[in-house]
Amino acid sequence: MLVKRDRREAMVEFLQHVGNGLVIGGGYALIGIGLTMILGIMNVVNFAHGELYMLGAYFLFSLTRFLGLNFFVALILSMLGVMAIGFLIEKSILRPLRNRSLDMALLATIGLSIFLQNLARFIWTPVPQMIQHPFPPIAAAIGPVRITELRLFAALVALACIILTHLLVKKTRLGKAMRATFQDREIAALLGIRVDRIYSFTFGFGSALAAVAGTLLGTIFVLKPTMGDFAIVKAFAVVILGGMGSFPGAILGGLILGVAENLGAAYISSGYKDVIAFALIIFILILKPSGLLGKRK
Repeated sequence: MLVKRDRREAMVEFLQHVGNGLVIGGGYALIGIGLTMILGIMNVVNFAHGELYMLGAYFLFSLTRFLGLNFFVALILSMLGVMAIGFLIEKSILRPLRNRSLDMALLATIGLSIFLQNLARFIWTPVPQMIQHPFPPIAAAIGPVRITELRLFAALVALACIILTHLLVKKTRLGKAMRATFQDREIAALLGIRVDRIYSFTFGFGSALAAVAGTLLGTIFVLKPTMGDFAIVKAFAVVILGGMGSFPGAILGGLILGVAENLGAAYISSGYKDVIAFALIIFILILKPSGLLGKRK
């Protein structure tokens, strides 16, 4: 009887860690989707993606703390603000470099990353901050798993963003134009697609997804100007794990990474959770070098 009870408790604990990992993995998936859209359509390796994630979190912090705006209104405004910054970055920095070598755009995004990180350090100081939110620290029961209202909200928002992004790409004229540009930019332009506008929207939309992830995970954890370093590493891990240019792969990669980190922290050591997660990625890539859902070229 005691053995059955111990097994049941162990299973409940395991499911709890998996549930927490899926919540965090949803945020990772949003970061990865944004990055893979920019990489797949624009062929730009955006090293400033993590700083856009960071700006989303700090915008939410500032709007709720200093302006006293409603949390949900501030979340939407933060996303739109970072999206506008993404449009500006594409038009002012990346567009003039479009016909240059890929290294030029890569170096430009690295420089932009350093600039935004130091700007955040200057504006908000290096002191870690917490985002004010309206959710009580009460855990709701979903079967054997208990999850706080904040984490449940983060999971639902991430799921909604993933579904809306899928519908945008697959079911709208804009999404068809994006997919056509991804397949062949020159042919798409000959067919009348405004490639410049597609690029601007893609970078802005990818930036908005990073911002949403920043607001969600930033509310769960703490804010600091260097949090973008953490985000960009996770984003590239998700993209590589799921497969370059694969939308479903970015979702799957984010969820796997989140669950692997939580299980590693729970059963081995919290100090080795990143090591365990990336060891899993290396193992998967040895078996499937193109990623889980990527196509071999």
